[in-house]
Amino acid sequence: MNISRRKFLGAAGALGGTFAVRSAHATANEEMPSKDTMGMLTDLSLCVGCGRCEWACKEAHGLPHVPLDQLESEVVQGPPRRTSTTAFTVVNRFDGDGADGPTFVKRQCMHCVDPACASACPVKALHKTPEGPIIYNEHLCIGCRYCMVACPFTIPTYEYDSPLSPRVRKCTMCYERFSEGKGLPACAGICPEEAITFGRREDLLVLAHERIHKHPDRYVEHIYGEYEAGGTNWLYISPVPFESLGFPEHLGAKPYPDLTKGYLSLVPLVHTIWPMLLMGLYAFNGHAGESSPRPPRT
Repeated sequence: MNISRRKFLGAAGALGGTFAVRSAHATANEEMPSKDTMGMLTDLSLCVGCGRCEWACKEAHGLPHVPLDQLESEVVQGPPRRTSTTAFTVVNRFDGDGADGPTFVKRQCMHCVDPACASACPVKALHKTPEGPIIYNEHLCIGCRYCMVACPFTIPTYEYDSPLSPRVRKCTMCYERFSEGKGLPACAGICPEEAITFGRREDLLVLAHERIHKHPDRYVEHIYGEYEAGGTNWLYISPVPFESLGFPEHLGAKPYPDLTKGYLSLVPLVHTIWPMLLMGLYAFNGHAGESSPRPPRT
C-alpha cells in the first residue's frame, strides 16, 4: 500500500496526540490511595541515638552491617550521612541549637501521600500501596532514575556498582512484614525508647498534636510531614527546629506530581511513539529511495 509522506506524518501526529491526551487523562485520574493508610511517627525528643533501628533495618533486608555493639561508636557518632544502597535508614547526630543535649535524627524514605517518585516512573516500577508505603519492583525498572531526580527528599539511591542487575534502593516501611501479619516494621519493633510509633496516619497525627499541646516546652509547634510536599506517611516531632536538623525546607503543601503531570504524561510518548515515528520515517525514506529512478550513467 502506498502512502504519501504528508499522510504518514499526519497519521503519526494524530496517533501521538491521542496517546498523549489519553496518558495525561490516565495520570490525572489515577486512583489515589485511601487516606486511611499506615504510617510512622518519629519523636526526636525520645531518640537516644543507639542505632538499633539502623541495625534492625539492615538485618531485616540482608544488608551488610557492623555488629550492634559497634553502631553507636562507629556510625551514629560520625559525620552526617544520607541513605544509600546498603543503608535504607541512617541515624545522624546534631549538636547545639538550644537543646539540652544532642538531637539524633533517623532518616529514611518519607513515603509521600502523593509520591513524586512513583509519578515520575514511566513503567510503574515504584508504586504506592493502598496501605501507604511506596514499594519497588526491580523486574519492571528500566534504570532511568527519574525517581531519584523527582524525590524532594533525595532518598532513592542506585546500585551503580552492580552492572548486571542494578536496582533502585530505599526503605519500604517493611511493607511485607506488616501487610502479611509478620509484625511491626523492623525499626519500630526494636526501638528501646519507643521513639518510633507505627499506626494509622490519622491516629499518628492526633498523637503528635496531643504531645505538642501537652508539652509545648519540649517540642516545636510543627509536625514535619503533615503538609510538606502534600503530606507524608512518615511524620516527625522535634525539640528543635527542623531546619537545623537538615530537613528540606520550603517544600510547600502541594503534592509534587500536581506540578509535573503535564510533563510526565509525555514520557510514554518519548519512549514509545517517538521511536515508532522515527522508524517509520526511516522505512518510508528507504522505500522512497528504492523506487526513485536512478539518473542515467554518462
